[in-house]
This record gives sequence, C-alpha cells and structure tokens, in this order.
Amino acid sequence: MKPGSGTLIINIMSEGKAETYEGVYQCTARNERGAAISNNIIVRPSRSPLWTKEKLKPIILPSGQSLILSCRPPIGLPPAIIFWMDNSFQRLPQNERVSQGLNGDLYFSNVLPEDTRDDYICYARFNHTQTIQQKQPISLKVILAKSNRERPPTFLTPEGNASNKEELRGNVLSLECIAEGLPTPLIYWIKEDGILPINRTFYRNFQKTLQIIQVSEADSGNYQCIAKNALGAIHHTISVTVKAAPYWIMAPQNLVLSPGEDGALICRANGNPKPRISWLSNGVPIEIVPDDPSRKINGDTIIFSNVQERSSAVYQCNASNEYGYLLGNAFVNVLAEPPRILTSADTLYQVIANRPALLDCAFFGSPLPTIEWFKGTKGSALREDIYVFHENGTLEIPVAQKDSTGTYTCVARNKLGMAKNEVHLEIKEPTRIIKQPEYAVVQRGSTVSFECKVKHDHTLILTVIWLKDNGELPSDGRFTIDKDHLEVADVSDSDGGTYTCVANTTLDSVSASAVLSVVDVPNPPFDLELTDQLDKSVQLSWTPGDDNNSPITKFIIEYEDAMHEAGLWHYQAEVPGTQTTAQLKLSPYVNYSFRVMAENSLGRSLPSETSEQYFTKAAEPDKNPMIVEGLGSEPDNLVITWQPLNGFESNGPGLQYKVSWRQKDGDDEWTSVVVANVSKYIVSGTPTFVPYLIKVQALNDVGFAPEPAVVMGHSGEDLPMVAPGNVHVNVVNSTLAEVHWDPVPLKSVRGHLQGYRIYYWKSQSSSKRNRRHIEKKILTFQGSKTHGMLPGLEPFSHYTLHVRVVNGKGEGPASPTRVFHTPEGVPSAPSSLKIINPTLDSLTLEWDPPSHPNGILTEYTLKYQPINSTHELGPLVDLKIPANKTRWTLKNLNFSTRYKFYFYAQTSAGSGSQITEEAVTIMDEGKMAMASRQVDIATQGWFIGLMCAVALLILILLIVCFIRRNKGGKYPVKEKEDAHADPEIQPMKEDDGTFGEYSDAEDHKPLKKGSRTPSDRTVKKEDSDDSLVDYGEGVNGQFNEDGSFIGQYSGKKEKEPAEGNESSEAPSPVNAMNSFV
Repeated sequence: MKPGSGTLIINIMSEGKAETYEGVYQCTARNERGAAISNNIIVRPSRSPLWTKEKLKPIILPSGQSLILSCRPPIGLPPAIIFWMDNSFQRLPQNERVSQGLNGDLYFSNVLPEDTRDDYICYARFNHTQTIQQKQPISLKVILAKSNRERPPTFLTPEGNASNKEELRGNVLSLECIAEGLPTPLIYWIKEDGILPINRTFYRNFQKTLQIIQVSEADSGNYQCIAKNALGAIHHTISVTVKAAPYWIMAPQNLVLSPGEDGALICRANGNPKPRISWLSNGVPIEIVPDDPSRKINGDTIIFSNVQERSSAVYQCNASNEYGYLLGNAFVNVLAEPPRILTSADTLYQVIANRPALLDCAFFGSPLPTIEWFKGTKGSALREDIYVFHENGTLEIPVAQKDSTGTYTCVARNKLGMAKNEVHLEIKEPTRIIKQPEYAVVQRGSTVSFECKVKHDHTLILTVIWLKDNGELPSDGRFTIDKDHLEVADVSDSDGGTYTCVANTTLDSVSASAVLSVVDVPNPPFDLELTDQLDKSVQLSWTPGDDNNSPITKFIIEYEDAMHEAGLWHYQAEVPGTQTTAQLKLSPYVNYSFRVMAENSLGRSLPSETSEQYFTKAAEPDKNPMIVEGLGSEPDNLVITWQPLNGFESNGPGLQYKVSWRQKDGDDEWTSVVVANVSKYIVSGTPTFVPYLIKVQALNDVGFAPEPAVVMGHSGEDLPMVAPGNVHVNVVNSTLAEVHWDPVPLKSVRGHLQGYRIYYWKSQSSSKRNRRHIEKKILTFQGSKTHGMLPGLEPFSHYTLHVRVVNGKGEGPASPTRVFHTPEGVPSAPSSLKIINPTLDSLTLEWDPPSHPNGILTEYTLKYQPINSTHELGPLVDLKIPANKTRWTLKNLNFSTRYKFYFYAQTSAGSGSQITEEAVTIMDEGKMAMASRQVDIATQGWFIGLMCAVALLILILLIVCFIRRNKGGKYPVKEKEDAHADPEIQPMKEDDGTFGEYSDAEDHKPLKKGSRTPSDRTVKKEDSDDSLVDYGEGVNGQFNEDGSFIGQYSGKKEKEPAEGNESSEAPSPVNAMNSFV
C-alpha cells in the first residue's frame, strides 16, 4: 500500500501472474470515531484468446442469392472490435447491399459476380492487449445466374416478426435490422406511439442500425424497422425495455449533532427493478451491531433522537439490484463545541458600487451557532429587509452603495458560548468606458483608429488590453496602442473582425467592441462560360469574385473583335450585381471575346480572364454609311463623301458601297457606281451649283444593306457674277457710320450665299490733306443682311468703301466705291510738354501739338497753380494760347516756388485730354549772398546765443499762431473760391453742391511728370497717378445759417485727390519763416 494514503498498488510485471490478483477489493478507513468503506472494486485480467482452428469450405452461389459470412470471434476481455479486410489489409467495401452486423458477421442482401474473391478475412482487435487475431480466409465464388428472379425483402437478422431488447439506463441503445431481397431493400425506422428523440438518435451502417444515446426509461417501447424494395415491404417490431442500475435520488449526508439533539439520515435511490436499501454502521451490517436507543431505522431513513456522544459513527447506505449497487458513507458526529469563527479577523472587502457585497463569516460550533451581524461599534443588529443572511454565515448586501462603507461585526452564539469577528467594507467607483470604439469601414491599405476612453476609481490600478476576435492582437508592427487609441496601419483583409477594448481593475472589468469591415473594389469575376450560342446572340455566365465586404452593384461586360480590332475592348452591356448571366446581342462576322468587370461603391475590379472566342456567321450589312454629303470642289463636279463602315459593321467579307445620284429638279434616272475601300466619289461634268439627290448603300458578299436615305447636295460653286447695288452711307457720329446696299439676285450668286463683305479705308486727312499709306479694313455680314455698322472710325477723316457678295467659292465683283467724311472730334493730349529756362519770376513752356488733332485746333488752354512746402495747392490761373503757338513764357511768378501746370488743346468739338507738368522758379541771388555772409560769423559765440534766442522766440510765436489758427477751424467757401478756385474743375461737384478741400499729408512724395487730364476736364486716376484728384478729398458739406458752405480740414496723404483745389495755408515753420522774410 502506498505510504501516507489508502492507495493499493499491484505491480503485475514483477509480482507474479495477473490471474493471481483477480477478485473483488474493498477499502476500509477507520479511527476512534468510526469506519468508512469504499465501493467494491473488481479486478479482472484482460484476455485475447486465439481463434479455434477450423477448416472452411469454399462457398459457391448463383448471383442474386443472399449470404451471411460468419465471424464468431473468440470471447475476450474486454470484447474485441471486429472488421473485415482482405490479404492486403484493405477494408472490404460496404454499402446498402453488403454490410457488417453488430455481431461481426458480413451480410449480403444479394450477391453479384464481382463479390467473388478468396480472401474474406475477419479480424478481431483487442485494444487492451494491443493484439489482432485473424480468422481463416473465406473463399466465395459467385456464378452468374441465367435469370435473376426478383423477390421481396426478408430479414436476415433479427429473425421473425418481433424480438425483445433490454438496455441499461445511460448506455447506448443499438437496434439492428438487416434484410435480403432483389433488388436490394432499404431500411426505415419508426417508434410506435411516439417519436424518435431528435438530438439523441443516430443512424449507422446505411440506416440498418438505429442508435439512441443516453437512453432513459422514457425510451422504452416498440420500435419498427421496415425493409422495402420494388416488390414489397416487411417490418419487424423490437420491444425495448430500459433497465437501470441503482442511482441516487438523495445520498446520505454527514450529520453534526450536539448532545440531546435530534436528526435523521436519508438514503433514497431508484432503479429498475427498484433497489433494496440496507444500512451498515462502521462497515458492519446494522442488524448485528449493538443496539442504540437513540437510533431508529425506518426503511431508507435512520432517525436519531436525544443523541449522546457515544452515538457518533460512520453509517453506510447500500442500494442494490441485479444490475449494480450504490454505497454511500455518512458521518454522524455528536459533539459539544463553543462557537468558533473561521474567517480571518479584519478582512478587507472591496466592492464596486451598485453591485452585491458578500461578507464572509465562516463558523463552527455544536450546537449550531446562530449568527448576527452589526455595522459599526454601537450599531443594532442588521435586519433582513435590507440584507440577506446566508446559512453559512455570509452577509449579502444586494446593492452596495457609498454609504455601505464601514466596519461590520459578525457574532456567533450557541449555548456553550459566543465568538465575534470584524471585517471592513470599501465601496469603489465602477470602471466605465466613456468613449467606446465605433464601427468602422475602411478600404484595404488605409489606416483605421479605434478610441477607448476609460474612467475608473483612482485608488485602483487600471489595465487596458485590446483583443481581436476575443484573442490577442497579431504580433505585427502595424498595430500600435497609444493611450486611448488602437491604430491599425496598412489594413489588410485579415484585419477585419471584432476589436474589443477590455478595461480591468482588481475588482471589475468592462469591455466594448467594434467591428472593422475591410472593404475594397471587388475581385475579378472568373469561370466565364458561353452557352446558347446563336447567330446573333449568346449567353455569357460567370462566377463573381469576392466583393470584399462591399456589395457588388453591377457587372460590366466588354468585348474584343480579334479579327478587326485586336487588343481594343469595347463596352457591350452591364447587368445588376445580383445577376451572373447576360444574354448578349451579337453582330455578324465578328470574332468575339468577352471579359467581365465587377463594380461596387469603391470602384471597379480588374477585368476577368478572357472568355473563349466565338466567331459569328457573315450576313448582309444592317446599316448604311453615315454623314453622306454632296459638295463640289470645282464648278463642274460633284464630290460625294460618306463615313465608311468599320470592320465590325461590315457584317461580312467584301464590303463595298453603291453610290447613286441624280439631279433634283430633273427627270433623269439614278446613276450608280460600286466602289470599295474609299469614302469619296467625284462626279465630273456637272452644271454649276445644281441640287442633286444622293444615296450611298453598303453591300458585301452576302448581300445589300437596307435601302439608304436620300440626301441633297450641290455641284460645285463658281464666283458670284453681280455686285451689290445702291450702296449708300449714313454717318452716325465722328467714329461710327451705317452702310446700306441692295441684295444681288440669288441666281447670280452661283453658290451658297455666305454674306456680304465691306472693304473700307481712310483715304485722306481733312486737316493736313497729305496722303498716307492706305490700310484697308474688312467687315463681313453673314447671310442676306443688307446693312451694317462701321465702328472705330477716325474723326475728321475721308473714307472710301465698296461692297462684295460672298459664296463658298469666293467673292463677287466690287460695287461702285462710296466716299464719306467723319466730323471733327476732341483732340488727343499734346504730344509733349517741357518747362525750360527757369528764372526768379518766369518759366518758359514748350510743347508739341497732339498726335491726333481729330479736327482743326482752335486754341490751347494752360492752367497753373503754386504748391507750397506742405504740398497744398494755391490759386488756379487760367490762360488761353493761340493754336499756332508751340512756346509760351510765364512772367511775374514767385521766386523759389513750385508750380503745377495743366495743358490741353481744343477743337470746335471740345477740349481734349490734358497733360500735366511741374517746375520750380530759382532762388533770389541777393538772399543767397546774405546767407553766404552769415556763414562767416556762424562760429562766433555771441551769434550762436542770438540765434538760439531768436529760434526760441519764433517757436513760441508758432505755437501761439497754431493755437489761434485751430480755434478758427472753418472759413467761408466764397473766400476760398475767390482765391484758389479752378473754374474748369469746379463744375465736377456742382451737381451735389459740395466742394472738396485740400489738407496736409504725412509723407511728401514728389509729384510725377507726364500725367494727363481727360477732355471733360476731370482728373481720372487711370489717366494719371498725379492729378488734381491726388491733392484733395471730398468731405460731407455743412451750411451756416446764411447758407454759405463750411469745409473742415482733415489730414490726408499727397496722393489723395484735391477736388476743390483750395489752398489752406497750414502754420508750418517754413511759412512762418517766409512771412518774417
């Protein structure tokens, strides 16, 4: 026996034969309290006996007869597994006709010549001894019968119409029916007055064996097997009775009693037949043990009353019937013990809020202690309306809240004493996923990210893991976990699935999942097949490729014409994504190949493999050439052109065209010619521009296309013969004229009338009367118009024109010329303006006349005004200069002063564009000499002190003047107008009754030269960046009570326009110095 245990070890290999140890063993465990015994253990050695020698005669049978080849293996322990093989150790084939029965025999419902063989061998395999025994081979020869007479089924096993079968509860019930007959019968099973259990019923051996697993008493009843062939049916009834070895209903349980208490041992078992209950005490039948007055036996129950400590014992309950027995041990322990609490003191329980809390109080004592729970040190006993008290002493708080936190005391009491224990409860915040991962659909090769934000109790340690399909993430660098995110880069098809974020603490765990669907364009279709091949149609079918998780919306079918356009694929048809066949219309004489592409919401798949080629028969063309036209290239021909059919449209070999024509207005018959490989035919010798009816018909070696449509064309055009008449001109203004003419007769056009063309040119200048290079201009007026406008003419000019009619061939003769004269216009700006010879009080101006006077110049206008050091404009002076002058000197000007000049020319039509310039008079030489002399004493100390005093005095005066000046603020407009107004510019503002004003600027930019002023005497920014507008700004006008306008100064840069041209002398140091001088 193994030391320290009750295990018995028998070493058969070294301690004799196995048969020596055969028998029934039972283990008994004993101490001063009693004895317990085990179930009987039966030890039997395994056996694999040899087959008895026998001489087997060959079997000879005519075909169609039934046959049973007996196996009858030797009886071994455990039973052998039977199978039939040949000499090559190959299993013999079995089917509905030939099969092995449960007893190991081989059954033939009817034999056939192919069953003939000499090596039908039955093998018995004994797994426990790992040996295989072999029966002597059986020889079978089947002779082909002259006539195989068919017969209805009869049973080979079991015999007769009825049989009985017993099986033990919990085992596998196996029912077998094997029948013979010709033709081979089939077997069917039914249960009388019931149905076969669905989940426990199985059919084996070609439905010849019915098996029901885990059989119970409810499976008892009559089962029918039915054998049926074409000549009839028979049935066999098997009456099944399910027996049962004893099984527990209530096994005896250990019983702990204190002296004087009552109790009972219950032993209940069931079986078929009903088991017999017997009791033992400490392994001895209870009938022969000493009598105990506290014990009373009542069948399957032992009743104890007023027990004493001597009543302690181990009782055995034995439930037996013919199929087995049960043995159960129960310890009746009579003892007196004060309460003891087994749960460790000060145990800390941590529970998540809103979940049950279970506080243990494992206890022991006899009599059985009562348990009470208290919260806190001075709390009262807890009540059952809020708490649940379990029999094992555990206190359950069904929904633990924050206020459940605290110390709990468990108290155990019996009549022998009391014990208590304190435990502590802490309530933690639940772990929550506040941002769950979301369902994602991504395309293959892209990147996807799942977010999982978790909130948890800060006193607990949180761990977050990610799972894929409830398993670990692939060990792949494409998967990265960063804080709250899982990112998958370069997504592939295998990445699709369910991703779960699991947040764990020591107390709870939460998870959230999201599905990743990896989508992409579909895989190409495959297995293309052509069926129903007709002359002009074929059915194409295919197998769709994987849709890559995005449903296929449609299939696109393309074709290639290997004979006419090899390598070029054309659209054929498309069908919905649920369809995998298409009926295709075909054209004759085409060598077709097809391919299919699938399309889903993400795009189109690659093309499928090409289908087999399908060559359609030739047929006559079913269409004629398109775009048939008839136009002449010469006055005496007709060129007929058309768009030829391509090879796909030819429908057969030998494509040609039948070209037909005749005059539209004549009675001539159609003239026809057949041509090939061309798209043009020229008919010569035709009248000029005559309408023709034309048609072009396709034909091939099979026949003609349908009758073509007739189109109209014209023979060649010639130049028009007649010029337009009655040409006259109406001058609208100095730059626009209107021309009228009479139309020519249509017959004289000799072609398609395209319009009329006017040639016109400037012949001579009215002002200078000099001849220039003649540049003709052309304007074409489409269609049959009889008038047109000539824009862009030069004023004060002589023009000549004529008109021609135009057709497709060219222009006709010119009409008689007409001459007209444009009136004067305003001149352009003078070509140049220069200021020369500046002196102390004079400036000389030189200029060149306008390059385009546009009439006779009547005079020049010169306007000028001074500009002070703060860029304010002074009063404007207006001067008229004769037109024959190109030089003018201005006198009595201020020395060392800048002036701005505005200069423009005039004709009788008005003023032209202005040109501007600026110049400065020179400084007085006497003052320059005085300044020079002052330099000589500039180094003297007294002079420096004097100059500082003067400068201080001047500064004080300037400040006083500036203050008084600002207090005035506004000045009557009338005074400004009298002093500085520009009479030519002021009308710009007369409409709204306001005038601009000039103010100082922050920066002093030099004024640009060469600017111009438009002829309407307003200053336009696009004409010049330096004009009168640059020197002032319009302000909102205000009126005094007397109606005079009050302007207000405001600071502006030099570039701002000076609309009113006022000059407001700002109090600057320079002005103040000038006033002292």
